[in-house]
Amino acid sequence: MDISFDKSPKALRIYVTLVGVFIAALVLTNLIAGRFFTIGSWTLSSGVIAYPVTFLVTDLISEIYGRKRADLAVKVGFVASVFVTIVLLIALQTQIAEDSYVTEESFLNVFGLAPGIVFGSMCAYLTAQFVDVRIYEFWKKLTGGKYLWLRNNGSTILSQLLDTSIVVIVALIIYPLMDGITSTEPITWTLAWELIIGQYVFKALLALIDTPLMYLFTWRISKVIQDDVTAKAK
Repeated sequence: MDISFDKSPKALRIYVTLVGVFIAALVLTNLIAGRFFTIGSWTLSSGVIAYPVTFLVTDLISEIYGRKRADLAVKVGFVASVFVTIVLLIALQTQIAEDSYVTEESFLNVFGLAPGIVFGSMCAYLTAQFVDVRIYEFWKKLTGGKYLWLRNNGSTILSQLLDTSIVVIVALIIYPLMDGITSTEPITWTLAWELIIGQYVFKALLALIDTPLMYLFTWRISKVIQDDVTAKAK
């Protein structure tokens, strides 16, 4: 769908809002990914709480605004991730003050892995998000715009398997071996596979659960834009 922002100012405002939510979810995912939690026998990164939102948002943008604007959102998210990485790397190199409320050890424990997580996430993110957008468009064209549930779930479930594998291996195994920080250690391959499997299953379940939201938001946003276009044309 090619929506002219000139014909619908609300379309532009909604698009900017969606991109803002996308970037917030992406950055937050990277910052909290180093903390693990368990659900039953699953070991999961806290990043799984926010990250599925990024796929929902890019699918929404693809559905309503088209692939080019979805690709633009992915690129803007990449720039934001690069900016966060640079700031974190600079902060990690500064000399901490003696009266700092946060100790050096605490800061390293929380953010020492963050650049590696962001780097791993960027590698996974660029690969998975572009794959997600293209698979979504493929299913949309193949079905003639029908079966929204199929392209929403098909694109997200496949791309998240790729994303999860790349980010865990790069961020939690490869980067800690290269960062020179003694307080950050690579996880074992056993834990890595547990994280990959657990997170992927969890993300896949969330992808299935968010299908009603996809339908709801698509319907509501499309209606708001159409009403705005009609009102502006009068």
